[in-house]
Amino acid sequence: MRVRRVRLRREPPTYSVAVEREEAWVPLIPALERASSVHFPTLDRVAHDVIAFLQAGREARDEANRLLDLMAGETFANSFDPTPVLPFEPRTFRDFMLYEEHAVAAARGLVKQFMPKVWPMFALYERITGRPHPKLRPKPIWYEKPIYYMGSPINFYTEGETVPWPSYTRALDYELELGVLIVRPLYNAAPAEALQAVGGFVVINDFSARDVQYPEMTSGFGPVKAKNFANAMSMTVVTADEVLPYVENLRAEVTVNGRSWGTGTSAGAQHSLGEMVAYASLEEKVVPGELMATGTIPGCSGMETGRWLSPGDHITLSIERVGSLSNRVGAREESTA
Repeated sequence: MRVRRVRLRREPPTYSVAVEREEAWVPLIPALERASSVHFPTLDRVAHDVIAFLQAGREARDEANRLLDLMAGETFANSFDPTPVLPFEPRTFRDFMLYEEHAVAAARGLVKQFMPKVWPMFALYERITGRPHPKLRPKPIWYEKPIYYMGSPINFYTEGETVPWPSYTRALDYELELGVLIVRPLYNAAPAEALQAVGGFVVINDFSARDVQYPEMTSGFGPVKAKNFANAMSMTVVTADEVLPYVENLRAEVTVNGRSWGTGTSAGAQHSLGEMVAYASLEEKVVPGELMATGTIPGCSGMETGRWLSPGDHITLSIERVGSLSNRVGAREESTA
């Protein structure tokens, strides 16, 4: 089931969960008001909040389908503002890196772009051995544990919004990732239990200032200004039941200004989705509303392909069964720092 949050045309401002039916969006609160003679106990409780709706699981989905059947032929277009809004406000944002193929290709792109004098040595090694240079591979701990960094949950953009170009970068990159919404609390969870806490999936664009990222990470700390200026999330959430059976083989694509810039698949992760979420809960509370991302799907970042964003670009990311996310890249301003 595809769900989103919409702003109702009423005072005071009110949000409602909306459910897609036949390419139209039905906001649950107005629909429940029209069907007041029928009792929907679960929807009455969760219709105002996407996280609550996903927490209710099958009960909410079954009642929503009954309500949609009851409202067949009814129109709701005038009851809400169609402007996209974030489906939820993330409590935290944990961004993993599950794909060795992306890690190696991105490291190779970094050397080519920012260390051109060193690259010939790396290229010679790869031609002779037929293998990536050892320094391009992740550190040993990456193969043992699903490593992640804590990003900012604050500066999130959604469908159709212009993402600002930070004044301090000349190398703005995109990263197509699968976003995972947590709807149940976890603590020291096993992978199977962790999967039960996944309520839905979104498309994520983890924007990156690459010329800032490398110096920040070689400082001994993780990325800060290289990442936290902006992330983007699709305006819709697809419920976990529709994605989890296929999550290890989803096709993905990046298009910029209508042209394909990269394709990939979610296959080949070093750690499973359950292991990823479980690791986040190791000796640490994980709470509903947290957002996690798999890291870049291989082939779906500019660092890998050598194609970089420019001001005014229109970028669309898509993941099979999950949906798409489109944004405009803002103008570049000179740094005042």
